[in-house]
Amino acid sequence: MPYPAIRPTERQFDPGDYPVRKYNAQNGAEVRILYGNRRFGLRLALSYTNITDLLAEEFLNHYDETTGTFSTFTFSPDARVALFAGWSGTEGALSPPSGVDWRYEKAPQVTAVRPGISTITVSLVGVI
Repeated sequence: MPYPAIRPTERQFDPGDYPVRKYNAQNGAEVRILYGNRRFGLRLALSYTNITDLLAEEFLNHYDETTGTFSTFTFSPDARVALFAGWSGTEGALSPPSGVDWRYEKAPQVTAVRPGISTITVSLVGVI
């Protein structure tokens, strides 16, 4: 089962950082060494507000099918379009680099709004 191709109502994207190590000499001078050319620590927090319980169940089913926080997955082209819909800047600025797989940082959080309607929050971590 692919990640649901639903447009989130709120999206927070942390592009991560490059693998840099900082060393300080005895005289206080700082030396920084770059250990790679790919970012790590990408994070994506998504909220889907006031969706039907059936749509919320798709996220819970996907979480189960990817064995929770253990396995990684990729977004289908349709899910990728839905995830970054509404961004009017350069496409590559908010979109993670290719070759990134994702895993759940924690279980999706479901909040019941009223009968049949829920809000779900999903936290993902990019894995290179």
